[in-house]
Amino acid sequence: MIILASDHAGYLLKEEIKKFFNKENIIAIDVGCYSREQSVDYPDFAKAGNEKVLEDPRNVGIYVCGTGIGMSLAANRNPKIRAALCTDVNFATLARSHNDANVLCLPGRSLSARKAIKIVKAFLITEFEGGRHARRIKKL
Repeated sequence: MIILASDHAGYLLKEEIKKFFNKENIIAIDVGCYSREQSVDYPDFAKAGNEKVLEDPRNVGIYVCGTGIGMSLAANRNPKIRAALCTDVNFATLARSHNDANVLCLPGRSLSARKAIKIVKAFLITEFEGGRHARRIKKL
């Protein structure tokens, strides 16, 4: 399952990602926030997203805030979460293949919807390579 989370600054980009998912018949769970009008605190939504991501090892999260930095910091407070802030397709591919990232963080203020969707697609289709990378993940 794909878990979506954002703060107010990431809300619009999260909604564009949801539109893409709806068009492609991809099911996702949105844990909030639900408006860009009311200021909210990103750690609350990273925590809510993490709880859902950790319900099943196949789950992944896509979290969006203004820069992506706050969400990645908050998400990574949980030792079972490997959140990666990605601003291009290459980063998203490497985050999954080398780091077994289970959460993608995106900067809502600086990514177009088109580029964000390309990054999301790369993140979702890339598999973890294991091998030497698995050894490194165990050290985290």
